[in-house]
Amino acid sequence: MLHRPLRTLASATLLAATLAGCASAPQAWRYEVPAQPEGATGSTTKPGWATRTYAVAAANPLATDAGQQVLRAGGSAVDAAIAVQMVLALVEPQSSGIGGGAFLLHFDGKATQAFDGRETAPAGATPRLFLDDSGQPLKFAEAVVGGRSVGVPGAVAMLARAHQQHGRLPWARLFAPAITLATQGFAISPRMATLLASEPHLKKDPVAAAYFYDGAGKPWPAGHVLRNPELAAVLQRIANEGPAALLQGEVAHAIARKVQDHPSNPGTLTTQDLARYQPLVREPLCFDYAVKATARDYRICGMPPPSSGAIAIGQILKLLDSTPADRLPLAQGLPTADWLHLYTEASRLAFADRAQFVADPAFVQAPAGNWQSLLDAPYLARRAQAIDTSPFGKSMQTAPPGNPSAAPLAYAPMPQQLEYGTSHISVVDAYGNALAMTTTIEDAWGSRQMVNRGVGLAGGFLLNNQLSDFSFLPTGADGLPIANRVEPGKRPRSSMSPTLVFDKATGQLVMSGGSPGGALIIHFTTKTLYGVMHWGLNTQQAIDLPNFASLNGPTLLEEKRFNAATLNALKARGHTVVEIPMPSGLQAIQRTPGGYFGGADPRREGVVLGD
Repeated sequence: MLHRPLRTLASATLLAATLAGCASAPQAWRYEVPAQPEGATGSTTKPGWATRTYAVAAANPLATDAGQQVLRAGGSAVDAAIAVQMVLALVEPQSSGIGGGAFLLHFDGKATQAFDGRETAPAGATPRLFLDDSGQPLKFAEAVVGGRSVGVPGAVAMLARAHQQHGRLPWARLFAPAITLATQGFAISPRMATLLASEPHLKKDPVAAAYFYDGAGKPWPAGHVLRNPELAAVLQRIANEGPAALLQGEVAHAIARKVQDHPSNPGTLTTQDLARYQPLVREPLCFDYAVKATARDYRICGMPPPSSGAIAIGQILKLLDSTPADRLPLAQGLPTADWLHLYTEASRLAFADRAQFVADPAFVQAPAGNWQSLLDAPYLARRAQAIDTSPFGKSMQTAPPGNPSAAPLAYAPMPQQLEYGTSHISVVDAYGNALAMTTTIEDAWGSRQMVNRGVGLAGGFLLNNQLSDFSFLPTGADGLPIANRVEPGKRPRSSMSPTLVFDKATGQLVMSGGSPGGALIIHFTTKTLYGVMHWGLNTQQAIDLPNFASLNGPTLLEEKRFNAATLNALKARGHTVVEIPMPSGLQAIQRTPGGYFGGADPRREGVVLGD
């Protein structure tokens, strides 16, 4: 189903047609390997990038460059995203790849579509999947490492479906960058090397150990040139045959064997599960949002369930409308304690509803029969009454869920659970198309299981641990089922929040953005949206802001980014303040009078490129 903005500008249509006529022919493109990326881990100041015609933002310079070359050759936003994803599978394997899933939000100048490539649970999965013999939840590492946590990967099939509708270059050509780099080799980035050095479980897998570690069992350092001929061969088959090359035949048998034959933690995934996978096209979840200070009305679109992102973002923004938050500017470039109090209180309310209601809509009915009920203005106005907005108002610390329906609650709330991982891609092309895509294998290095067909080629690809996004507990203390419990064929709830923002009056794209970061994705993305829409920042400035969150517990602040006065003021309001690393990986592109301006997170290696 399609979401159509209120009006499409005739001038934009004319511009797109003109650019289409000027685009390079597909036959003219030959991928050229760029200089290998260099840089330090930690935080690196980034300037933001202004472009005129198109732009691509991704988490690794080699991936961004591949997308730029596709756009320069006349490719569409979807074409660029495919090239970017395949390179990320090689150069950022800890975060995403062909063994994982993705959500893609696409705008073609007239309509917005939500492409769902989320993994599904195997037919053999049961609600007790993550319980031990005594009925207690497994520890995270016990659940994740091995075949038990692997869901049916959906990213490749979803991208193929999006390409059928919106691709301009041939599918096979879009794999050339990744195949070339996998064959010739790429320099391990500082971030990949850092994560590899701190990873305790990956070397337990023989295939991964032979690829990521030297003969003495030490992880390869930054700058080491790594080649992956097995991945190159698999990508070539997918390029030639489409997603069937991954989900059927030789590769599918290798995936199933890897999952089922794990020596201590096998899963139930079969070749039949893989062959049955179908990506979905959903109606995006969109809501109107007015900024009083600028008198500007926006239309914000994101993924519907099984993603919880757009609902939670919408709730936080709209709950803040019932508070004095919009009258609180930045102080010395930072959010104030008063604003952080209001934001984290709104977050507690949103995350309470998220835990109560959100799950795969094929298995769980929306409250009041419509997910928009959670964004209903009267409902949120009632919820906002729980926020103490007085000058020295106290934190509620933990919020209960609401209920937009008159019916009794049918589910128990899901306990808080660890979530990790992912990567984000934003693209705008020369034809008026734009997309936001968040892609994942969940935890860093996924299930730590590397698939290799066993034909004598080194390397392979990692499998996801996405089933661990389900609730480990199937029922609550009251005996009611948890909406996001494990069930065969079900898609686990996600926090991925690819977001497109439009001007409500004209329907023109304003911004594309998103981030990795597990459940914190919701907060990273909301921070960026709020910074641009309320505080007048450009995307780079908004991304650069310190991170903050609440998952309906403590107030989380990015360590070493807030002064003692801010921390003490929050504590005086009753907040339990915890300072932690919050390494978001935000990417965002906004429209400007002269074209576009893109920002990339200083906490990671991403860049924005364009023309």
